Amino acid sequence: MNVSTKTVMDTTGRRRTNKRWPEALKQEIVAASYAPGASVSTVARRYDVNANQVFSWRRRFGPPSETARPPAPQCRSQLVPVTISVDPTTTGPPSTASAPDDVIEIDVDDTYRIRIGSNFNCRALKRVLDVLRKR
Repeated sequence: MNVSTKTVMDTTGRRRTNKRWPEALKQEIVAASYAPGASVSTVARRYDVNANQVFSWRRRFGPPSETARPPAPQCRSQLVPVTISVDPTTTGPPSTASAPDDVIEIDVDDTYRIRIGSNFNCRALKRVLDVLRKR
């Protein structure tokens, strides 16, 4: 779709051009701004339009109808059972002080066991869990 321009004179006597957007393109931009995870500023940059203009069109057209909106992705998150067990090799009540040998074990699908010490790297753990989740 072509965007036409119109030259107008502003109050200072300078010429400027206004873009004229086809209605179908306006509605496409508005629908893209309502997509899950989309931001108005990102959509506006993609279509080379001012974000304030997109907000104006959103007020005018409103959210796209449910039939035109793409289906929301199914969330695969779920709760998993957690079992806390005491290591039989330890004696006495559990210590409240954090010891360097404190370990958390995570069993993934009864296939993988991950042992995490008290000084683990969160990003590395997330990467490992993401890889295991995809298998």
